[in-house]
Amino acid sequence: MLKEVTIREIEAIFAVTDRMGLSREELVIPLLPRHPGRVRRMPNGKLEIVVDSEADFPEYVSGLEDRIRAAVDG
Repeated sequence: MLKEVTIREIEAIFAVTDRMGLSREELVIPLLPRHPGRVRRMPNGKLEIVVDSEADFPEYVSGLEDRIRAAVDG
């Protein structure tokens, strides 16, 4: 169970979002993971990525691009 989002997790998320061409300035990544996690477009246009506290993190990151595309294409 993930208790906090550290720089290690943020860098893994950035590896996905950088590859997708998303600006880091348009991302909001809370440092407190929650269950369930979520990816959503916020009213201000930024993309919020809440890491799932109960998911296996490497598995979570491997499916992140699909969740981001679903939120963006929405």
